[in-house]
Amino acid sequence: MRADETSALRLVLIVTGLSGAGKSSILRILEDLEHEVIDNAPLGMLDDIIARASGPVAIGVDTRTRGFNVSALLETLMHLRMNPELRVELIYATAEENILLRRFTATRRRHPLAPHSNIAEGIREETTLTAPLRAAADLVIDTSDMPPPDLRQFVESRFSPWQASTGQGLTVTLMSFAFPAGLPREADIVLDARFLQNPHYKPELAQQTGISPDVANYVAQDPDYNAFFELVLAMLKLVLPRFVREGKKYATIAIGCSGGMHRSVTLIENLARTLSEPDSIKECKEAGQWPIMVIHRELVRQGLSSWRWARKPTSP
Repeated sequence: MRADETSALRLVLIVTGLSGAGKSSILRILEDLEHEVIDNAPLGMLDDIIARASGPVAIGVDTRTRGFNVSALLETLMHLRMNPELRVELIYATAEENILLRRFTATRRRHPLAPHSNIAEGIREETTLTAPLRAAADLVIDTSDMPPPDLRQFVESRFSPWQASTGQGLTVTLMSFAFPAGLPREADIVLDARFLQNPHYKPELAQQTGISPDVANYVAQDPDYNAFFELVLAMLKLVLPRFVREGKKYATIAIGCSGGMHRSVTLIENLARTLSEPDSIKECKEAGQWPIMVIHRELVRQGLSSWRWARKPTSP
């Protein structure tokens, strides 16, 4: 489907995810972006709600929804996506268990699946229950390290009226992370850079990050760095256009190392620069329009960085 055809479709967003992960906040932002927002409507009413709306719609569905059933929701999504006049996307909000526990403790709310028992048990039960929705989601938003202003900017960058009107087919997120801190939930492709020489063991480099030219130069001097980088780039040149062809809206490429401070950061920065070049992926004429976001997860957690656009979405 061409970009102009995609932009002509009416947008329907189904927002779901874990309790306490920010679903309500996402819906409020979408409401500010002129989406008609309905939260926790019975599943059986979704068709009628969408039919009555005249513009973009955002519908919140979670374990509190009357008649909530994962299989039924997936069937409803499949049914809605058969409508040639709609562009239907599933958004899944998540956060790490310790973050969710902290949020429930701070607000003194009861977990919907554990109103009279341990909150952690409710979180785990809900995580298992909604796993198929997370797997089917077009966009997974992990709010663990995302303060409210960043969440608003993140949602606005994807679903503001001008963004929807451009019909841009793919947003690429490049993420560095530390393996000991866990794999990024939203990653589509995960690569391991721990075989490269580690600046952590050089006293003059240990306290710097992969954003520093000194660290980047040291990592790039590894005899296998260039070969690895070129292989990663070749894979992305093959895979990303195929993602576009199959209608994928978001792709997250994650590279990890031991601490998420040096090697993975250097590689992500290099990829961001290379993929941001207009002719970086000649196999796909739309490549120059793809927005590219950079997130250094461990640096964000330490307050040393924040997510940024390596290439901003194009405005109409």
